[in-house]
Amino acid sequence: MMVVASGGTGQQPTHAAADKLARLHALFREPLTGYVINLLLGDRPAAEDVVQETFTRAWRHLSRHDDVEIDTLRPWLYTVARHLVIDVLRARRARPAEVAMDKLGQFAADEDGVGRMVEADRMRRALLRLSPEHRVVIVELYFHDRSLEETARKLGVPVGTVRSRSHYAKRALRSYLDE
Repeated sequence: MMVVASGGTGQQPTHAAADKLARLHALFREPLTGYVINLLLGDRPAAEDVVQETFTRAWRHLSRHDDVEIDTLRPWLYTVARHLVIDVLRARRARPAEVAMDKLGQFAADEDGVGRMVEADRMRRALLRLSPEHRVVIVELYFHDRSLEETARKLGVPVGTVRSRSHYAKRALRSYLDE
C-alpha cells in the first residue's frame, strides 16, 4: 500500500479513510496511470508523479469526507489528474524546453501562451490518433531525440521499419493537423 502524509488540514485521517484510499488505489492506480501516460505522451516518470499527487489529494479528500463512496470518486480522480497534467505542461513551458518540438515543424506562429497551449493540445490529440507503433517511433525520434538506429535498437525492429513507420506517422500527423 502507498503511504501518504496528511494534508495539514488539522484533521487526523480515519481508519475508514485509509481503507477507502487503499481500495481506491487498488481499483484505479493502473488505469489512471495509463490515462496520464497518454496525456503526457509516454513520459512515465512524470505520469507516476501526477498519479502520486492525485492519490495524495484523494487521501486529503477522504480524510475530510467520510461519507464519500469510492465508486463515485473515479471521475473526480481523472479530473484531478487532468488538471495536474495541465499544471505539469504549463511548468514545462515556463522553463527551457526539454524536448525539441521544432523538429516536428512550426505549430504556433504567435507567441501567445494560449495559442501555444491550443497547438500543443492539437499535436497531442493528433499523436494519440496514431497507432501505438507509429506513435512510439515519433516519440522516440522527435521527443526523445533518438537516431533511427537508437530507436530501432530500443524497439527491437530493423532500421528500415523505423524509417517506414516514421514516414507514415508524419504523413498521418500532417493529415490530422490539416483537418
